[in-house]
Amino acid sequence: MGRALARGLLLAALPPCVGLLSAAAAWPEAGGPGEPCPLATARRPVVANPDVLVPAQIPPAAGEDSSARPDYRHRLSRTPLGWPRLDQWCVWVEPPATDEPAARWDRLWLRAVESALATWSAWLPIQRVSDPEAAQIRVERRRPPLRPDSSGRLRASHGRATLTLQEVRRRGEWRLEPLVSVWLGADQRPEALQATALHELGHALGLWGHSDSEGDVMAPAPGARPRLQPSARDGETLRWLYRQSTRFGTQLP
Repeated sequence: MGRALARGLLLAALPPCVGLLSAAAAWPEAGGPGEPCPLATARRPVVANPDVLVPAQIPPAAGEDSSARPDYRHRLSRTPLGWPRLDQWCVWVEPPATDEPAARWDRLWLRAVESALATWSAWLPIQRVSDPEAAQIRVERRRPPLRPDSSGRLRASHGRATLTLQEVRRRGEWRLEPLVSVWLGADQRPEALQATALHELGHALGLWGHSDSEGDVMAPAPGARPRLQPSARDGETLRWLYRQSTRFGTQLP
């Protein structure tokens, strides 16, 4: 799928808030011995209720002022089965159309998505795959449908990430996995589209919540200038999240 990208970022060379895991961030096409993203041969849903996220309700430590935290962990949500995160993510991105002129606009969309993926790959191991059955995150070129807001009015959005929980069999072993569908419309200018992709992929990677600061990638609404790099608060929140234990990705009995 597309041209293989490789970005080797040594942990020691990264800023303190970057490099959560020691693996290098690179995405050659999946395949061959030691395949980190084997195809799923069977799937079964874990939670029938689509509302799989619940507020984490993280209380402050004794004597801690939660408003002074360098992160927004208290605004995250988790699932009833734990934090939906993995030590490595396998990502499938919808390929561009093969006919012109549609292919030209699809390539612009793809470039923005790949830029967002490259940004997050400096923080977490991300493997690109060419088959959606190998992925836990699937990015599709699709405008999300209208959705009612708190007042009941229908609201449009340029991107959306939805989470389901599954037991997945790979190489004969069953594991608990999150499956995230990311829908991104192609009707934004490139920088805005890249910022939207960065935000929705932040959800997909486990940041299921919104920051209370407009300077963060995970702020609920776009600012006047697209945010194309995670802030220090985004990074601290991600670092905190990936220090938490989880059942996701572990082999089931």
